[in-house]
Amino acid sequence: MQPLHNLQKLNDLIESGEITALKALAAPQKRELNRSMSFRSAMMISTHNLKHLSKIPTLDAECLMLNLEDGVSAEQKPYALVLCAMVLASNPKCDKKLVVRVNPLEEGGAEEIAFLNPYMPDAIRIPKVRSVEDVTRALSLVDETIEIHLSIETKEAWLAIRELAISPRIKAYYLGILDLFADLGLSQSLLLCDNPMVHYMLSHFLVTSRSCGVKPVSFVYQDYKNHDGLRNWLELEKMMGYEAKGCIAPAQVSLIHEIFGHSEAEIARCGEIVRLFEEHRARGISGFADERYGFIDEPIYKGALAVLNSR
Repeated sequence: MQPLHNLQKLNDLIESGEITALKALAAPQKRELNRSMSFRSAMMISTHNLKHLSKIPTLDAECLMLNLEDGVSAEQKPYALVLCAMVLASNPKCDKKLVVRVNPLEEGGAEEIAFLNPYMPDAIRIPKVRSVEDVTRALSLVDETIEIHLSIETKEAWLAIRELAISPRIKAYYLGILDLFADLGLSQSLLLCDNPMVHYMLSHFLVTSRSCGVKPVSFVYQDYKNHDGLRNWLELEKMMGYEAKGCIAPAQVSLIHEIFGHSEAEIARCGEIVRLFEEHRARGISGFADERYGFIDEPIYKGALAVLNSR
């Protein structure tokens, strides 16, 4: 375990500019990688903020996005990178998925990946992807045991969503809708729950991602104190079929889990459907009528199984 709990010592080293001494505290540890893709909340954590990092054990988010990109100044990035490595080393096994969002590959991201590979994050998220060549390069840089997640936030990436899924190591796409709007020359004032254009974008992103076998994660709702606004987006996204959303505050996590969770009644129903189908299948019957649940065949079974597996 690394001394991440000694915040004062770490803060003193950062304030004194002792990056070499800070690096000496970070030693790679073999990690048991979290392969689960059932997370509903992906919460952004600024890796230069010691106070935020110290709260990691108490956070309810199911995926923690250790952020080295936006919001971390150029002066802070070297320290943020080492602190990120220390978080990974301090968590050789973690029930939360630990994903590192590096900088664009040509803006320091390649070097960050090389530094982080021995610390074995569960996944590395690559921002500002524009082409299959970018993804190919990322695959060559990231250790083969580590998942790759991609930010879809440029117009080129939007046009190439299907083509970017060139490897089974690519497990998730994150919709960076504000950056995408800017790249498309669209006003952020258009980002409204009742805008048909936004409905199209969310639908296209979800269906295309799922068709590629990649998990779609909806955009971060920036107005973190507006819980009614977030609820409106979550209810829309839930209706569309989304199961995960980015966030920046613990209160948002609770609401995401509430909306994207499954009720006990639904889980019990799906459990019974799975049990009944498997019993009938063992007798060579692949379709049958049930008094409670109606006609059950393989598509109904697969749908129920997906609900159980997403918990």
